[in-house]
Amino acid sequence: MTSDTTQADQNAEEIGQLRELIGPVRCVLFDFDGPVCRLFAGHSAEGVAQDLVEWLEGQGLQGLLTEEERVHPDPMAVLHAVNRRRPHSDLVAELEERLTRQELKAVVSAWPTAYADPLIRTWTARGARLAIATNNSARTAVSYLDDRDLTGCFARNVYGRTRDLHHLKPDPHCLNRALSAMGASPPTALMIGDTPSDLQAARQAGVPFLGYAGSSHQEKALREAGAECVLTSLKPVLRILRERP
Repeated sequence: MTSDTTQADQNAEEIGQLRELIGPVRCVLFDFDGPVCRLFAGHSAEGVAQDLVEWLEGQGLQGLLTEEERVHPDPMAVLHAVNRRRPHSDLVAELEERLTRQELKAVVSAWPTAYADPLIRTWTARGARLAIATNNSARTAVSYLDDRDLTGCFARNVYGRTRDLHHLKPDPHCLNRALSAMGASPPTALMIGDTPSDLQAARQAGVPFLGYAGSSHQEKALREAGAECVLTSLKPVLRILRERP
């Protein structure tokens, strides 16, 4: 058997697995930053993280962060670190609001994930109910969807970060809110996410999971976390939906 034949067989097996996964889907829960868009494509996430760190230092609170946390490129890591040390505080609320304002600035230069827009519209046309379940601010997701004229596809079902940060994924809180609002049974839903925390939240909610990996690092992380179906492009999902009679 040639390597080309082996690859073809593997691809056919993966497409069959994907068809089986999305076949019974009636509700789709999208993570936002990744499967729907690259939120920080033109507004550096590292710069946002540094802005939060500098604000804390301006408040005389640099001691709240370790050296590693002060240079972490993910603003959510800074928020989590402060929340661990000052849970439910006004400080956390102010920091979360600053992060939300930075996310809203990023919407202007966010880059749509390839095939995400037509996939969302096609699934909606097929009668599926859609929701966003994200650790970003719901205000950010709604702003982006408005700009892309996609808000109607989600019928207000956008569930994001609140000031109760213990509800962030991998906690299934936002997934459960979405399922409850749509009256959906977990086995008939599908979560599309790009991180192990998305996978963990889906497992806890009893929702099947489809991994989307925008990089080889993300694919490795998802597979090591136990994701059985991971795509590097949403194109196969769109193609399967469009092939349906």
